[in-house]
Amino acid sequence: MAFKQTKFKVAAAHAAPIFMDKAATIAKVVRLIEQAAAEDIKLLVFPETFIPGYPYFIECYPPLTQVSALATYATQSVTVSHNSPDMAAIQSACRAGNVAISLGVSERMTNSHTLFNSQVTIDSTGLILGVHRKLQPTYVERMVWAQGNGSTLCNFPLSLGYNLGGLACWENTMNGARQALIAGGQHIHAGAWPALSTMAGFEGVADAQIEALMKAHALTGQVFVITASNYVDETCLSWMRESLGEQGLVKAGGGWSSVLHPFCQFLAGPHTGGEERLVAAEVDMEQLGLVKVWIDANGHYQRPEVLKFSVDTRPVWADEKLGEESFGKGGGDSTVASRHVRAESFDSERQLSAKTEKHEER
Repeated sequence: MAFKQTKFKVAAAHAAPIFMDKAATIAKVVRLIEQAAAEDIKLLVFPETFIPGYPYFIECYPPLTQVSALATYATQSVTVSHNSPDMAAIQSACRAGNVAISLGVSERMTNSHTLFNSQVTIDSTGLILGVHRKLQPTYVERMVWAQGNGSTLCNFPLSLGYNLGGLACWENTMNGARQALIAGGQHIHAGAWPALSTMAGFEGVADAQIEALMKAHALTGQVFVITASNYVDETCLSWMRESLGEQGLVKAGGGWSSVLHPFCQFLAGPHTGGEERLVAAEVDMEQLGLVKVWIDANGHYQRPEVLKFSVDTRPVWADEKLGEESFGKGGGDSTVASRHVRAESFDSERQLSAKTEKHEER
């Protein structure tokens, strides 16, 4: 892929949503995109399930007391389709500001109450390029979100000329998922996270975990990594208190946001705590060539004659089988192109492995 622009600004949105208020949080997303445009930021990454907010209450209360809260969470979740009521204003803001985004949402499948923990990629043209659905919800998250599958485990080529892929929270611990993005030619990684350090038992370890995982992917994939976390604010705490009662397991603050170079140095951040900020830095895509002199995870460091890798990319759900049609006219071509890039990468690896096996048989 030829880069159209080698140097540009990227940013992580270290921000809190208007908890459990989809309309208000969509308006906030638009404001943050407009702020990014004013700062000449070309790519903005949002935290995990920024709309309508990460459901911290699932960590705090007995399951049977959460039924009403979970039903409300579903109604406040986002239906993703091209220029739908939930997406139109966001797409328009991206187009007006010439800003591409990776947006964490709780996605509600059309004509269903089933939810996914998703990252929506919207190009600077305003087109929805595709959605990644988190493969494995963690712990009590499994009460909220269904499992994603390999059909959405791919990168999306943006107008700037680079491939953007992302994973959410501890999905970044899944080495196979990260390798799938690397093998698909990833250039920039969107790491979406909640405010883990505010949860009981994670106060002293969460930030170290996030930093370790994001630096590991930067180096092993030779990609720039934009890490975006929300922080817990009073709108979240008060909603839980008023809806479900007092709790002491999640506190205010938290979050860990940064921009990392492929060799792991910080280009911006890390930024933590309850101060909203676009954590921004300039990235230079020509640096990737210098890094890959040393290590090329999608080239000589693959060693496909030794290490065999495959991904089941078959869609499962009806809207995934529709493919580009689920995002409306115009947005699908890039999604399909991205999947072709991924498939060709894996096909060539399998072909080389097959040749090696035939040689060994001789």
